[in-house]
Amino acid sequence: MKKIVKAALASAGWELGRTADRHAEALADLSPADREIVARVDPFTMTSLERRASLLGAVDHIVKHRIAGDIVECGVWRGGSMMAVALALMARGDTSRHLYLYDTFEGMSEPTEADRALSGESAQTQLERTSRDHALWAVASFEDVQANLASTGYPAERIHYVKGKVEDTIPGTLPTQIALLRLDTDWYESTRHELNHLYPLLSRNGLLIIDDYGHWQGAKQAVDEYFANSAEPVFLHRVDYTARLLVKRDKA
Repeated sequence: MKKIVKAALASAGWELGRTADRHAEALADLSPADREIVARVDPFTMTSLERRASLLGAVDHIVKHRIAGDIVECGVWRGGSMMAVALALMARGDTSRHLYLYDTFEGMSEPTEADRALSGESAQTQLERTSRDHALWAVASFEDVQANLASTGYPAERIHYVKGKVEDTIPGTLPTQIALLRLDTDWYESTRHELNHLYPLLSRNGLLIIDDYGHWQGAKQAVDEYFANSAEPVFLHRVDYTARLLVKRDKA
């Protein structure tokens, strides 16, 4: 009898209703405009609703408190997160900031032995058993990302695409000052390199977002090592199972 009832509910769209309820609950505290942004970027990001909502909150923070600097993202896939940033900035009347998007625009770079899922399985093994069109490879062309960002209407002259491995392009191409720094390149080497060169440019009270802290051991190791000897204690706020956020308090 239970199976019949469940089947009837499913055929009537009850599961779909549960999904809609889940979205409404997760985004209940967002403005209608921000909920629209979260929905608009859905096809262009692999991030959770919580991560998208947190990112919009981060934009709110830097605009409201006039945190100086530009927005930097390392690892952009189809550009969904930076699209959300651009749309949020425009909604708040701020188009003065430059947006920097660092990516190979060819998919994931080679992982190392340090790069493992929390289960212990190596990233290399996971990549080898999946085709390049799988989300794990994060393949998106430069043209795709550029078109997606252009669709937001953010001033094109303030959007900068930096193509290549971050280990090769940073510090060659850098903003002078950063207000919001989002790292999403998954692996140990790239994450540590980004922190070494970009975190010192983050303004006081600026925000750092680590997308893969709870998912990839290498990313977590890079973050933990970098902040192990920090002059100021840092608190990594848990956004969801994988993302972490911190507010920079020191001046260095």
